[in-house]
Amino acid sequence: MPSGLLEGASAVFSIEVLLLVTFGVLVGILFGASPGLTTSMGIALMLPITFGLPLVEGMALLLGLYIGGVSGGLITAILLNIPGTPASIATTFDGYPLARSGQPGKALGTGILFSFIGGIVSLIILVTVSPYLAKIAIKFGPVEYFAVSLFSLTLIAGLSGDSLRKGAVSALLGVLVTTVGAAPIDGVLRFTFGNHQLDGGLQLLPVLIGIYAITEVLKTAELKPDKLAEVVVGKLRGFGLSMKEFGSQTWNALRSSLIGTAIGVLPGLGAGVANIIAYSAARKQSKQPEKFGKGSLEGLVASESSNNAVSGGAMIPLLTMGIPGDAGTAILLAGLMIQGITPGPLMFSTSADIIYGIFIILLIANVVMIVMEFFGLRVFLKLLKIPKHILLPIIVVICTIGAFSTNNRMFDVWTILFFAAIGYALYKFKYPSAPFILGFILGPLLETNLRRGMMYTSGDFLPFLTRPASGLFMLLTVVSVAVIVWGKYKKRRQAPANRAG
Repeated sequence: MPSGLLEGASAVFSIEVLLLVTFGVLVGILFGASPGLTTSMGIALMLPITFGLPLVEGMALLLGLYIGGVSGGLITAILLNIPGTPASIATTFDGYPLARSGQPGKALGTGILFSFIGGIVSLIILVTVSPYLAKIAIKFGPVEYFAVSLFSLTLIAGLSGDSLRKGAVSALLGVLVTTVGAAPIDGVLRFTFGNHQLDGGLQLLPVLIGIYAITEVLKTAELKPDKLAEVVVGKLRGFGLSMKEFGSQTWNALRSSLIGTAIGVLPGLGAGVANIIAYSAARKQSKQPEKFGKGSLEGLVASESSNNAVSGGAMIPLLTMGIPGDAGTAILLAGLMIQGITPGPLMFSTSADIIYGIFIILLIANVVMIVMEFFGLRVFLKLLKIPKHILLPIIVVICTIGAFSTNNRMFDVWTILFFAAIGYALYKFKYPSAPFILGFILGPLLETNLRRGMMYTSGDFLPFLTRPASGLFMLLTVVSVAVIVWGKYKKRRQAPANRAG
């Protein structure tokens, strides 16, 4: 038996720790399901509470909140088409259409079940191969990160619907918006027009709220009452999924979980990128890609497996190198350091009981999450029974509070209104909004790592192509673009023939 396992288990299996994990998961689900309230915000609010708690109890609260927050975003994403967190963006693509087709229970149950599976797969990887994955991740520099980000940008093809041109324009607009504020590296101000509120750039949360949440409210508000189709909830058994359907998604869930874990290991990318990459991979591998965006189980499974797998992946660089993988683990790092623990390679030998305690807490948190969400299924479905004229104003208020609390300034509230107008315009002119958000997420990663990479190589772009990892992703980018262009060309050539037939 590994050294420290018994000590870690004995410290975790106490009433106080189990109650704190449960409370943390509950709060995390509430934060994740509320548009405008992020997981990292919830962890930050709970951090002062851990000052007076012993190490294990403090980590139980924070880790429970971390796990619950990532999964909680699926609730509003599926039922209201409003992603509670950036990790749930791709969940809206098929989760909401599936719910609107009269199967909201099945959509929620599928999301909950595969959230749990993604979390468990990443936890297994965390426990077994974390030191080895960390050694690979530490070799990734700005050159490799630029190549990964560039490859990720080609995924707009899978999010563009029928028009690749409109998808590209939407993504380019998202990238363009990220250039507002101080430039990376040198800090030169760009496109601020003398407004110092823009010096730090535009934050993801207000932009996401505006593009998705407020735009969805506007789209619903313009419909006449008789046009608001009532969703039939129907009977629900278990998770609403048959064993045959579950079995058919096994490989999809495993592949998406591996993608999510791999993205989590690379600091800075996060679940917002992982769920879109996994979604695009599932669509490319699917035998029925035409069903994506119309209520496909494959798309929903890919998104929810991958975004929850990021949580385990992000813990790998945190525990092995002391490098946070995302915003949530950055606050977890602060929680550990407050308790006098410095994560790193030596932690596995000097504090093995703490490491195993964290592993066990993560396992318990995932189990509590699936139990809590399973028994809350019917409660979540009651959201569909709330009249829109009551529900929508509540959503707007929550979104406004969330945007304001990001930096405690009214500017972020005006930001959500501005991007709501952009999101509504995209909707009216039939431009997809998902590529816009993907461009907004990847824009800073592209620019920052390109500039750092060019400084590292003294202005020589050749290493971007010749270094093994970056060269591989550059090649994948070229191949991906070539496949997309060829596919569109074939489709265009076949269209006249089909009309003639």
